[in-house]
Amino acid sequence: MSRVSTYIDNMTDATDLAERAGDRDPRIGLRAVAALRRLLEQLEAVQVRSARNQGWSWQEIAAELGVSRQAVHKKYGRR
Repeated sequence: MSRVSTYIDNMTDATDLAERAGDRDPRIGLRAVAALRRLLEQLEAVQVRSARNQGWSWQEIAAELGVSRQAVHKKYGRR
């Protein structure tokens, strides 16, 4: 049950951040954008790891991310 609660909390946090990213106060907006960037990086790493664990090639992952195979391998290949 706590995994579901954590997921919902994270989704609420992401929604709140997305709303704050459009704030008229640049300080609030920029902080929200930075937090969203960190969240996006974490989500990407989780999905790349999942794809690799399921046997996906670097080329398949790169195609889905819209980057080169070399770029995705350089970023995640040594993890």
